[in-house]
Amino acid sequence: MAKKKAKRATKKAAAKKAPAKKAPARKTKKKAGKKAGKKVDMIISKSRTKACASINVSGDFYSALDEKVREMIAGAEARADANNRRTLRPQDL
Repeated sequence: MAKKKAKRATKKAAAKKAPAKKAPARKTKKKAGKKAGKKVDMIISKSRTKACASINVSGDFYSALDEKVREMIAGAEARADANNRRTLRPQDL
């Protein structure tokens, strides 16, 4: 009886399949918004911006909004720095 179990165990060990091969990576379209070869991430969320608007939103609007937000942050940083602070506060806007 023990011999049969040993044979079954060896057959099972030998019958193991090789690991499945990974599917090739899919090619994705490159997103617009690159400056000088560097990828620029958007600060704002397109879906949340669209949800706040009661009318349609143009694709160009998001990049313009993102630029304005970056300008506001840079101004707030300058104001906080002028006040010898390392923390942005609402009054810096």
